[in-house]
Amino acid sequence: MDLGVPPQRAPQPRDATAGRVQLAVVVVDAAGLVSHWSTGARRLFGVAREDAIGCPAGELLPVSGALRQDGEPGPDGTHAGFGHPLDSSLSGSVAYPAAGRARVDEPRRGRIDVLWWAYPLVGPGPERLLVLAADAGQLRDDAEANGSRDSETIAPGFALHTDFPGYQDLAGRLPEILPNMSVHQATRIVSQVLELGYPILEFSHRDRVPVTPDWGVPRRTPRPPAEDPEATGDGSSAPRAVPRPELDLEYGAVRERLEFLNEVSGRIGTSLDLERTIREVTSAAVPRFTDFAGTHLRAAVLAGEGFPDGPPDVTTVWHRVWVEHNDEPGRWDDTVPVGESIAFPEHTPFFQCMVTGEPVLIPYVSEEMSNRISGEFEKRDLRPLITHRSLLIVPLKARDVVLGFMVLMRRPGREPFDDMDRTTGAELAARAGLVLDNARMYTYQENVADTLQDSMLPQVEPRMAGCDIATRYLPGARLGRIGGDWFDSAKLPGSRTALVVGDVMGHGLNSAAMMGQLRTAVLTMATMEMPPAQLLRNLDDLAQRLGEQYLATCLYAVYDPIHSELQIANAGHIPPVLVRAEDGRAELLDLPTGAPIGVGGVAFETATVQVRPGDRLVLCTDGLVEVRGQDIGAGLAALCASAAHPAASMDDACDTIIRALNPKGGRKDDVALLMARLNGIPDGDVAEWQLALDPREVARARRLVRGKLLDWELPEAVESAELMVSELVTNAVKHGRTHHIGLRLVRTGALLCEVSDDEPAPAALLNASAHDEFGRGLLVVSGLAREWGTSTTARGKTVWFEQALTRIPRPRSNIR
Repeated sequence: MDLGVPPQRAPQPRDATAGRVQLAVVVVDAAGLVSHWSTGARRLFGVAREDAIGCPAGELLPVSGALRQDGEPGPDGTHAGFGHPLDSSLSGSVAYPAAGRARVDEPRRGRIDVLWWAYPLVGPGPERLLVLAADAGQLRDDAEANGSRDSETIAPGFALHTDFPGYQDLAGRLPEILPNMSVHQATRIVSQVLELGYPILEFSHRDRVPVTPDWGVPRRTPRPPAEDPEATGDGSSAPRAVPRPELDLEYGAVRERLEFLNEVSGRIGTSLDLERTIREVTSAAVPRFTDFAGTHLRAAVLAGEGFPDGPPDVTTVWHRVWVEHNDEPGRWDDTVPVGESIAFPEHTPFFQCMVTGEPVLIPYVSEEMSNRISGEFEKRDLRPLITHRSLLIVPLKARDVVLGFMVLMRRPGREPFDDMDRTTGAELAARAGLVLDNARMYTYQENVADTLQDSMLPQVEPRMAGCDIATRYLPGARLGRIGGDWFDSAKLPGSRTALVVGDVMGHGLNSAAMMGQLRTAVLTMATMEMPPAQLLRNLDDLAQRLGEQYLATCLYAVYDPIHSELQIANAGHIPPVLVRAEDGRAELLDLPTGAPIGVGGVAFETATVQVRPGDRLVLCTDGLVEVRGQDIGAGLAALCASAAHPAASMDDACDTIIRALNPKGGRKDDVALLMARLNGIPDGDVAEWQLALDPREVARARRLVRGKLLDWELPEAVESAELMVSELVTNAVKHGRTHHIGLRLVRTGALLCEVSDDEPAPAALLNASAHDEFGRGLLVVSGLAREWGTSTTARGKTVWFEQALTRIPRPRSNIR
């Protein structure tokens, strides 16, 4: 393959390396924008990674300067200004690798002499050009320090990697110069680099040095001592040693490891999602620091169950969250599958790490040690994975408690882990542990908040007397997504149903707690049969007593299925939607708005709306219709349109609204939605009588109930109903004052019976003894009825019971 470089010669052996020069690595996509920008690029060109990513590469890189076609330097010895410049590679007009020198002005350091190599890339990924660059000035200064100021020229070039000793290790570690990339991206790019030509440095065409993949470009080292004929006075030859700079490999390695840790710190913790954080930590180590990385967390930590109690032991269950390696894809899926839960045996290095909380380093896993470790696991052969590898296990800790650990391994042929690597791995794990603990605490708090809110959201009965109900609650997508939205329903005397939707202002646990208090207050006052306006008035007073921060909107409605009417009061909430069954038309109900709960000093009004059987009432919170930057009227119009869409069931109707107004699930605010189909109760399913305050009316009440139940073809309900009605009418006759007693039967999905009198004192369940003559009536009702209750009004009280029916009620038609 013709690479456009001078013919290759056998490489010359080099002396010990004197330090390293930072290598800049830049990847450019098809649009000419920077997609990868290494720490070396930041150091060389003075541009931070966050400023470089997505920027046109031509604005950041030296776009002029290439090698002459004959490989000779230009008049100034810099090789600049000859051949194809770098912008030819950036534009895609050059389809082969190119290299050169150019000058670029860096604000802090002035003009810099830059060596560069450019590789055109092909493949399914977005990468289209790889650019490597180094500061030629550092190499030139090194050469001058070695006494070769004008004797050498330095040029970038290409060679076959097989020309160099240890080429297999050279190729195997080449992915390490491509930080912040996935293993698959790096592997694809490396294969093309090896095919196009390995990057090298030529020193006056005498020596060729490969760009080392571990820590960058090697600095020029001094040549062997030369004989100087002028060294003695008599003209005889005597050797004169060329000064050598002090070796500084340790400093370069430490600096590179610090830069690696800084890069990793910038990559992890971008999310508070626990599993995503684990993937970031694991992937950041491969391939630059290790060839294999597997991360395990305590199952309790991953489940968000709070901070672990005590140190782990052989019973502790660990969850393998993520595995990353640079072997062929899927190579270890069966051996160490992601998602597996496992307890580690005691006599293994993994158990030693998680119990002691200290890194465990095994520089070389021999076959004997591999057999011993693998033998501790049942039905699992780890030998192909760990044999002949270098093993480092580091704990992930927070507040001195082990939350998990990382298993790191290097393949044979790569430098094994040493004490410096153990320190680096421990520091990596320490930084990762802090990030994981933050994510763990966030997950735990989210679980607590969700549990709290779930406990406060009611389990609404889908079928009430004369109406069917469906609800939806969607948590917000923002951080701290728990909010104060709620819905509820309550069974009221007279077969009526109370419907409520509210929204506490703000988010978080405080809002959820306020919501719980207000919801409880609404339910309590609803069962006292307060008119809607009075209920909101009392709720407003309560909020002001609880504190200034108690602000909420609320919509409260009472549906009377017998008289087919709604009574509604609004406290600063968005208006409800009423879908007419007759023509499918949806309309926003025009109600007095009122002020939010907690403002104080504002009157509330009750509006009465006549409805027909089959109409649907839609109540929701503003999170469903409000979109930042848009008028709320557009959201309300969309709500009406989606509510009017025909649906086969109430659940389908709710889902239609959610899909229409929240298509991608991206609403930041939480959403509460309640839909009620107002079926009404036909006149034929209601029977009412007036009874006198006369003990003889008890027998008459039994006869009336028996006759009506037989008319309704409910003979199985007669005996129990007669007995319970007899007890309630007896109590009403005894405690009533001057007016008549009311008796009403309502047939829906169950049998509802109500007995009313003008005594305001509520009925109470008494502990009657065997010798008491009175007090057993409500005990009988409590034992026979499915539900029973009592409520008081300004006109007296009502005692009711609900009796289950064995006969299946008549089916109802689908909604429009």
